[in-house]
Amino acid sequence: MKLSGAQITGYVGNPEPQRLGVLIYGPDAMRVALKRQDLIKALAGPEAEQEMRLARLAGSDLRKDPASLLDAIKAQSFFPGPRVVFVEDVTDGLSKLIIAALEEWQDGDGQVILTAGQLRASSALRKFFEQHKNAYAMAVYADPPGQQEIQQMLEKAGLNDVPRECFQALVALAQSLEPGGFMQTIEKLSLYRLNALSPMTVEEVELCAPVSREAEIDEALNCVSEGRVDELAPIMQRLMTQGTQPVTLCISLMRHFKMLFTIASHPAGASQGIAQLRPPLFGPRRNRVQRQATIWSLRKAKFAVELLVDLDLKLRSAGQTAPNFALVERSMIRLAMMARRS
Repeated sequence: MKLSGAQITGYVGNPEPQRLGVLIYGPDAMRVALKRQDLIKALAGPEAEQEMRLARLAGSDLRKDPASLLDAIKAQSFFPGPRVVFVEDVTDGLSKLIIAALEEWQDGDGQVILTAGQLRASSALRKFFEQHKNAYAMAVYADPPGQQEIQQMLEKAGLNDVPRECFQALVALAQSLEPGGFMQTIEKLSLYRLNALSPMTVEEVELCAPVSREAEIDEALNCVSEGRVDELAPIMQRLMTQGTQPVTLCISLMRHFKMLFTIASHPAGASQGIAQLRPPLFGPRRNRVQRQATIWSLRKAKFAVELLVDLDLKLRSAGQTAPNFALVERSMIRLAMMARRS
């Protein structure tokens, strides 16, 4: 049987021990690994490995020892509780071997958890799990976690009664982070909030979010939008030293000024324009953008977008001879000077 979306989240949180097994596959190895980790923990408990109720096998080792999978499925533990056989990085080339072992499965045997990369619809292994009445196939794609999944992460980390604004900030953060980075943010937030009596704030969420080169780019965008020309030179020097590509800066500038143009063009005013942004903005970030929106009128924001479109064409032109980074820096200075004019 196939599971997808909310069905996967529901089953991982409350698995069924009597099933033959689960195939978890997808293009992102980190997302697949996180699903597998949560499923095994929910199914067999945190002490499964110590109690010898969890057997780990590598897909590459099955060719050398084809009987190892069936032996692990039939093995018994001295400790009571569900048993799990985890096989990592299987491929469709192992389908016959794996299916042959699974066809010997009986009630009371260990549940088999398989992880794989992207599998085609014609995959024999995928078809076996999708068509089997007592097994599940889970396709894990590179989609950000949904609200239900984020809520489960928060509960596992001991973060209950999260204010709505903080929860929405975490949902927005999940759109831009890799699964591992978002999980680390939740864990860091849990430690930061340990024994805290006051309600969680958006500032605490932002404080626990990972810091990367994007923060340096954001600071450059803020300097341009707020007319802080004098602060641009050292930031641009750091970005150049870090190896930031001019096209990356141009794309970031375009995205930022399109956002300001969207806010400025809203018929109900800047406040309503910010409220309509997707993903939404929260906390200090929202307040800062709102201040910038008062600087950039519709006319000025439109001119900025047109200037950046022209810059993008120059950067991508085969006949361009001027240094690309210098072109971007010149455009940023021009926009920063415009922000200083009323």
